[in-house]
Amino acid sequence: MRSISKYSYKSQLAFTIVELMIVITIIGILAAIAIPAYQTYIVKTQVSEALELAYGLKSSIVINLQYGTCFANGSMTASTNADIDSTVGKFGKATIIATDGGLPPCGVKYDFISTGISTELSGKTLEMSIGNNQILIKTIATDIDDKYLPLSIK
Repeated sequence: MRSISKYSYKSQLAFTIVELMIVITIIGILAAIAIPAYQTYIVKTQVSEALELAYGLKSSIVINLQYGTCFANGSMTASTNADIDSTVGKFGKATIIATDGGLPPCGVKYDFISTGISTELSGKTLEMSIGNNQILIKTIATDIDDKYLPLSIK
């Protein structure tokens, strides 16, 4: 007859410390990769709002150019009334700009707010001119890193 020993084999009931350390290490590596990618995604999302507002103002500029100026009502300067020559978004304000007293070439300037936004964009400016084919093109006045901008305006 077999004797039953108090040291007989038992099925494993818990994880060992080594197994737990391996799992924690894997989670740490995944987090180190995911967090920077997520932060870049957030910045690109905030830039996309600027582009959305700029495209809306671009449509206004095209209509305004039929009256010979970049601004509404044939004016040579931007209107001070809200939502005529500017639009306010969650992360900043887009405004129609012109280099020569309201005459073409026209563009859109988006000023990012300083608080409640990614530090990569805080207080920065995205300025775009409107090319001959009505496409927005980034100007040298833009102080945002190109890695956050879509290829369509670079």
